[in-house]
Amino acid sequence: MPPNASRNASDMTGSYHELWSPRGGVRPPWRRFYGHLAGLRPAQLDQRQALIARQIQENGVTYNVYADPKGSDRPWALDLLPQLISAEEWAPLAAGVAQRARLLNRVLGDLYGEQRLLHERLLPPELVFGHNNFLWACQGLRPPGDTWLHVYAVDLARAPDGRWWVLADRTQAPSGAGYALENRHIVARAFPDLHRDLQVQPLNGYFQTLQRTLSAGLDIGEEAPLAVLLTPGRYNETYFEHLYQARQLGFPLVEGQDLTVRDACLYLKTLSGLRRVHAVFRRLDDDFCDPLELRTDSALGVPGLLEAVRQGNVIMANALGSGLLESPGLLGFLPGVCQALLGETLALPSVATWWCGETPVREAALARLAELVIKPAYPAQGFEPVFGKALDTEGLAELRARILATPHAYVAQERIQLSQAPVWQGGSLQSRAIGMRVYAVASEDGYWVMPGGLTRVAHEGAAVVSMQRGGSSKDTWVLGGSRAAAEVPGARVLGVRDLVRKDPFLPSRTAENLFWYGRYSERCEDAARLLRIVLSRYLDADDGGPAVQSAIDLATALELLPAGGRLAEQLHAALGPGDFPSGLGANLQRLHWAAAQVRGRLSPENWRAIREVEREAHGLGQVGSEPGEALQSLNRLVMALAAVAGFTFDDMTHDESWRFLMIGRRIERVQFLAGSLAHFLEGGATWDAAGLEWLLELGNSIITYRSRYQAAPQLIPVLDLLMLHEHNPYSIRFQLHALINAVEHLERYYGLPRDPALHDAYDRLRRFDLATLENTLFGDAGRIEVQQGLARLLRQIAEASSQLSERVIYRCFAHVDAVSQRTVSM
Repeated sequence: MPPNASRNASDMTGSYHELWSPRGGVRPPWRRFYGHLAGLRPAQLDQRQALIARQIQENGVTYNVYADPKGSDRPWALDLLPQLISAEEWAPLAAGVAQRARLLNRVLGDLYGEQRLLHERLLPPELVFGHNNFLWACQGLRPPGDTWLHVYAVDLARAPDGRWWVLADRTQAPSGAGYALENRHIVARAFPDLHRDLQVQPLNGYFQTLQRTLSAGLDIGEEAPLAVLLTPGRYNETYFEHLYQARQLGFPLVEGQDLTVRDACLYLKTLSGLRRVHAVFRRLDDDFCDPLELRTDSALGVPGLLEAVRQGNVIMANALGSGLLESPGLLGFLPGVCQALLGETLALPSVATWWCGETPVREAALARLAELVIKPAYPAQGFEPVFGKALDTEGLAELRARILATPHAYVAQERIQLSQAPVWQGGSLQSRAIGMRVYAVASEDGYWVMPGGLTRVAHEGAAVVSMQRGGSSKDTWVLGGSRAAAEVPGARVLGVRDLVRKDPFLPSRTAENLFWYGRYSERCEDAARLLRIVLSRYLDADDGGPAVQSAIDLATALELLPAGGRLAEQLHAALGPGDFPSGLGANLQRLHWAAAQVRGRLSPENWRAIREVEREAHGLGQVGSEPGEALQSLNRLVMALAAVAGFTFDDMTHDESWRFLMIGRRIERVQFLAGSLAHFLEGGATWDAAGLEWLLELGNSIITYRSRYQAAPQLIPVLDLLMLHEHNPYSIRFQLHALINAVEHLERYYGLPRDPALHDAYDRLRRFDLATLENTLFGDAGRIEVQQGLARLLRQIAEASSQLSERVIYRCFAHVDAVSQRTVSM
């Protein structure tokens, strides 16, 4: 391994290097780790980096970059090598972060309270009141326990002299803690022995502390506390982290439409009715949280939420209005504020920052404009930082004129030379600029600092660290020291009285998405099986044959193939995600959307199966006109969908979530099987062995038939297996029986109005005598009449299951009562 590449890069930049000392030696925290690296071949390190990439892919770790051509599922970028910090260096750093969190918590309390800092001119009123995140509606608000910042993050950078400086405070809805924990899980597997031997301090205490803080924040007597995680939805760039944190905390992941305010109290809309919410861990920006009092065009918030907070009926983490502190213009005033509020010297200094709203400061900044970085004082301005050294004379003059025109809107900041850290890329060690984000969480004993954090890595040649601009990340290891310092008190002990056998907090929207996830997964599997039958028979038959035509006719009747045109053209339209809305490609897109909505209810392995379906669907859409290639792609897709079905049946707890998913699957399977059999009976190939064979294949029952009858397929035993068999999960009777049992549960517990149509159809099917197909008084004419009558019964079963779907949607998801349902159906 060539370490000199990294050493030379360090010498050229003149910045602090995390690995190399100025004399070229390895720094103490890195010596053991570097010694391990020196004993590995480049191919071995490449293999471990590939392992990390594979785990990220399998775990579905994503970071969505807006307008990224890769779409909304851009894989998270993680370097193989962690950032190493000794316990001796970490201790004062963590103390400084905790002090800073205490200080900013007090600042928020003052600015929305007595405003002593403004009266004493410790903070300029223009900088505070001019900020778009100063929420006038929150004036006078006092959160429970005077805790405004339940979570806090700070962006740090190391200067060339080795000191850590604050670049920015993150106080509104800090992101990255979930990614930090996921990074730890992945990188620790790449270096398990080193992780253990170096006594890396654990991160889990952050989430345990946050969970306990939010659960114990309100005095609610004997009532069980309910905390939720509020997300703007799956298109947010850090949506993976929202899911991850909700799972770590055990909080329901909700969107604004899942919540409602009644009598100044916040409630979660669940299948069982409204459930009181006591705490909200929000990942939604301040002004989007309440369209009634804040941003009126927000479709993401909850009307009346601020009033519930104002009355002290719900905890908001972090408090509304906390985005005010993210203005870089405040950084220069914090040393004086710290002395005034805490009587302490600010331990963790900010990088030199000047707010241009003050005349002497502005003049000093303008005199050094070519050396500084100019940033917006308020986030609503929306322009990127401007590096003075990157501007020519004309550009500097233009920037100076803009600052003079609106000086209060600009902040000048000293440009810090970011430290360099080793990364493994292209088969060698290289150097990249890094910054570190550290997290603190409020606890009973003050702020607890996560021992580590998220190290962010700039892309090659960049001077700014940004994940949105293509940066990557590192795990952060705090080495050795007392592990007790990183631990938190144990969670409360759960006893028999705390046992829960049913999910009491299942949101109606989540249940609806599970229902449609079940329907789309079954719909895609059925469609893939039928299209595979069409394509395989087409390839095997020299003359087309009646079996091929009957399968094509069924696929066309079910609108899985567009009508008319050559078969190759029909298949191309059906398989691609184009303009054919009922085709397999379009339904695969719907399946992925529905799965993404309920990802928090799926195990990691289940989600990997969904991702495999997505990959096969993408490949299917790329298939050209070659039929053999399309058939292979369909074979792989059917296998992937079968894996999803297997996880549905065996991987999920059979609770209400699973029940609604299975109702969706069963409704879809009944409709498909009943419609397919009815169409087959109405056609002219009912006694054709080849047609009966593909019908058995469609019903996934060909092996059972062959092992039992050891004969060519014939109508009566085929109908028995696909229609009347009590133990075949692909028979209509089996699915109807299970569906009726599930419906009876909904009738008992959720007031689903009873409709006799499905029961009557099931009873008629159960009583049907297959002997009428062989013992008729009128020969072939009698058999045809029986077949037509059976086809009508199957159509009625499909219609009854469709009506059941509408009743479930109206009553359980839209919460429309029986009278309203009758009104809607008229």
